[in-house]
Amino acid sequence: MTSDYTIQQAIRNLEKVNNHEELLFKILEVFMDLFPVKNAYLLRYSPLGCIGEGIILLSSSGLVHIREMRDDIRSLPIIWSAIKERSAKYVSGIEYFKQAGCKYIISSEVNSVLVVPLCIGSVVFGYICSSEFKDNANINERMLSSCTLFGRLIGKVIESSTNASNTTILSHRELEVMKRISCGESTKEMADIMDISELTVKQYVKTGIKKLGVQNRAHGVAELFRKGILS
Repeated sequence: MTSDYTIQQAIRNLEKVNNHEELLFKILEVFMDLFPVKNAYLLRYSPLGCIGEGIILLSSSGLVHIREMRDDIRSLPIIWSAIKERSAKYVSGIEYFKQAGCKYIISSEVNSVLVVPLCIGSVVFGYICSSEFKDNANINERMLSSCTLFGRLIGKVIESSTNASNTTILSHRELEVMKRISCGESTKEMADIMDISELTVKQYVKTGIKKLGVQNRAHGVAELFRKGILS
């Protein structure tokens, strides 16, 4: 059984990694070294629509991008439960087929899944899923507790490695638009309330996304929640 001290030491080594892309790879590499798993999906989470979006998958076959993966995780009870409770969850057998999605299966023999939320404080910004396990793996409560600790420590590493200045350069209007997006308002609704054109709203969204260095609206909102700019 991996001790909390071993987990803390392994994650402390991640603080030396400066490149963001390399850090994501190393996070999964360390996860697979610490726990009896044979693959690891890394996904970001946005509270806007409760969306999970794929980033990368590490397995014995190597590293691949999984940007095509995009789910409303409320349709995946095991992931939704892990995020709501901010704790690692594991299901197998019949419960697996009830609670997990087929996108997390890369083998017809898979019948279990482990979900580890990644948190900064009380905010979940992503999660790791594993669907293949080493022989004789015993995913018990003690291991789930260790996985939960891993997710919280990873949050601290991500937080410290990210330059917070990119959130302070949003203009007042750009930030207002992002806040309204997080509340689920449409472009037309924002335009009417803010008394500006829909084209102007779209421009604020475009410049805000660019300044945040994110891929889309959901990613931008998730980044602002993760940094505590939105709550």
